[in-house]
Amino acid sequence: MRSRPCMSVASVVVCLGLFVLLPGAASAQTASDVGAWKLNAAKSKYDPGPAPTAATTTITAEGAATKIVVDQTMPGGAKRHWETTIQNNGKETAITGNNPDADALVRTRVDATTVRTVYKLAGKETLTQTSVVSADGKTRTVTSTGTNAKGQKVHNVAVYEKQ
Repeated sequence: MRSRPCMSVASVVVCLGLFVLLPGAASAQTASDVGAWKLNAAKSKYDPGPAPTAATTTITAEGAATKIVVDQTMPGGAKRHWETTIQNNGKETAITGNNPDADALVRTRVDATTVRTVYKLAGKETLTQTSVVSADGKTRTVTSTGTNAKGQKVHNVAVYEKQ
């Protein structure tokens, strides 16, 4: 008699367990950017600048959504804080706080280590950001291009280290 997969009670339990566990494993692989990330200013380049003297981005998974909290200290001591909770589905989401270049964003996961974010201010695209987590998961490089709220062309490469 030939054996049929998932035909005994034990086999059904094992097969159902795999269907439940595998989607979770796939989700865990796509969340490489989750964690607290601190700016390494020495390895970063801001054009036109000024670069923050300190910056931390905290990314947390909240069910199917992702919460992003950004805290920056600018030269002279001015503080920036903004945050959003987004579905990573390509739909626009509002930003709260004081991001000078955006009041909304659209975030799309490209692959397991890459996220593309388009920032908007008053409905107009300002910056496009590509965030890539290194293979070892210790570094996140964020490249921003576009035009800031002051009308200046932007090409920033910010290097963050996982905390």
